Amino acid sequence: MAESMFDLSGKVAVVSGAAQGMGRATAVAVAEHGADVALVDRNIEGTEATAETIRSMGRNVLVADTDVSDPEAIAELFKQVDAEFGRVDFLGNIAGDGCLSRPEDLPIEDLHRVFQNLVVGRFAMCQQAGRRMLTQGRGSIMNIGSLASSTALGRGHIAYSMAMGAVLQMTRELSTEWSHRGVRVNCVTPAQVTNPSLIARMEQDPNLQSQFLSGIPAGRMGTPTDIKGLSILLASDASEWITGAIIPMDGGNMAMNAGGTPGHANAPVQSFRSEEEKKRGVGNGQ
Repeated sequence: MAESMFDLSGKVAVVSGAAQGMGRATAVAVAEHGADVALVDRNIEGTEATAETIRSMGRNVLVADTDVSDPEAIAELFKQVDAEFGRVDFLGNIAGDGCLSRPEDLPIEDLHRVFQNLVVGRFAMCQQAGRRMLTQGRGSIMNIGSLASSTALGRGHIAYSMAMGAVLQMTRELSTEWSHRGVRVNCVTPAQVTNPSLIARMEQDPNLQSQFLSGIPAGRMGTPTDIKGLSILLASDASEWITGAIIPMDGGNMAMNAGGTPGHANAPVQSFRSEEEKKRGVGNGQ
């Protein structure tokens, strides 16, 4: 009986950023619990690899290389979803690009580009999924935000942080507008989850990883699979009274005072790639 609360059989999920990282982990997680999945990513080779994994479970899969910063392309994506599945029950709204620049040097066109990727595009994904969910009378949207939705990171994150703050408030507004009509909207705010670009930055700056870990009481950085449990919970009926929530996935980062000292402060620095990933020459993350 308890397991049936998390049963996603007969449901359809749309997951962006599905080629790797948290997008791939989310897509695999909901498929493992019975959902058919539309996989969205410009990295077709990676998306097809995710699709192969999910098809091996006996699930139906749609692969799309949609540019999720383009509202017209997003509208076409959901027409494909309509034709293939006829419904949408869960949206994992994960993909989107930022940029790094000191505030005084940030070109306004780059600011527009980041907002197009992380705010306009994510809203368009919510809008298209939401229209279908409202017609059905039920559905769930999981937006991925960041610690930067609520706190400042520095290090040139001005455009990213501004956009992620908008994602958080978008989540609250959509939940307020839609929850009485059966559509739940929540936002997960990860701390540093390892991905290829973050790994490259840590390899260039030997102090960066220890700086990240100094703010994470749990003593390790995030990995993409950390999103799996939350994605299953939010996609399923087990969370039917959870909406408008901002859910940290941060190893205790937000809970700790900026002047706090985590218990692992003198512990050795962790390895941020698994042995399998090292052999393959890739890192975790979205």
